[in-house]
Amino acid sequence: MTDTTKRGQEIQPFQVMAILAEAQALEAAGRDIIHLEVGEPDFATAAPMVDAAVAAMRAGQTKYTPSLGLPQLREKIAGYYQQRFGVSISASRIVLTPGASGALLLLSAARLEVNDRMLLADPGYPCNRHFARTFEAHGQLVACGPHSKYQLTPDHLEQHWQASTKVALVASPANPTGTVLSSDELSALAAKVRQKRAQFGQGELWVDEIYQGLNYGAPAQTVLSVADDAVVLNSFSKFFGMTGWRLGWCVVPESWVPTLDTLAQNFFLAPPTPAQFAALAAFDDEAMVIYEQRRQELQQRRDYLLDALPQLGFEIPVVPEGAFYIYADASRFTDNSLAFCAEALQATGVAFTPGVDFGEYQANTHVRFAFTTALPRLKQAVERLADWLETRAL
Repeated sequence: MTDTTKRGQEIQPFQVMAILAEAQALEAAGRDIIHLEVGEPDFATAAPMVDAAVAAMRAGQTKYTPSLGLPQLREKIAGYYQQRFGVSISASRIVLTPGASGALLLLSAARLEVNDRMLLADPGYPCNRHFARTFEAHGQLVACGPHSKYQLTPDHLEQHWQASTKVALVASPANPTGTVLSSDELSALAAKVRQKRAQFGQGELWVDEIYQGLNYGAPAQTVLSVADDAVVLNSFSKFFGMTGWRLGWCVVPESWVPTLDTLAQNFFLAPPTPAQFAALAAFDDEAMVIYEQRRQELQQRRDYLLDALPQLGFEIPVVPEGAFYIYADASRFTDNSLAFCAEALQATGVAFTPGVDFGEYQANTHVRFAFTTALPRLKQAVERLADWLETRAL
């Protein structure tokens, strides 16, 4: 049978995966491809985590853990919030999950009723609204331009909040734009959500901090510093460099934990055991030195592209202060970002992502470059694009 649910039909594919598949096919045919499309840096997981995982597996630590995760890892994460951010939270509020996507799955199942609304910035990470759709709620995109750093503001919430709105979800640093919300901005958002909760009887602020630590301006911070009632989603994938290990976490009100525990038992039993033992070493001083070296290298890559891309004709409306992306205005070249990216891949062997992956607002005139490969390859990519765009203009 080829029929599927309406839900399955309405959840759109992630176009970057089609770009990646085509790029890999070209590689298999012998082409040299420079990957600037997928959000996964070229760094391997740091040795302290690999060594910790291997030691744990050799010691027989390969069975299920508790559904909420290893108690000692939940304590480690709580200690990290205290040491790095000066925020005291109970380890009992931390729920470990298979990737941050697992955390969003649990939260969506636990908190969203049918027809509830979740406010999201457009542009933004597309899968977030698809989680809402999976549970028969609605991800409501709000057009956010450069004037607000592509981020939701209290004015947006005032304008778009409805009686059915349950959640405002923001990301800092954000994908695809790399923009960061300050403590004052997060505090103002939290205050507006509380106001709406008092008015309508419901309202929650969820903050995606998955790229926390990959900051290039002000130091990394957490919404929990200014709003203890906010919900945090985080991951070991980005700053900690453990993409394939599939381990994330959320910080939630303690009263939610029993429900999340029950859902976790039913959805996936427990997070991956080797990944959790690897993560126990993620906060050690040796690992932190490696992360800082990598952050500095990513900043060098970002700074190079911030200079090089405008020389090619791309505009960068807002300088990214975090993550590893540059969201660029390509309107000089195209009003069909998907076709433009496909054409660029075939002509130059440089793969990058169309804006249509991230929403609707000006999506056909924007593209995302991920500075996830080494600086010499970035320079090679710029040279290829320069030659192609010059020829294309003739």
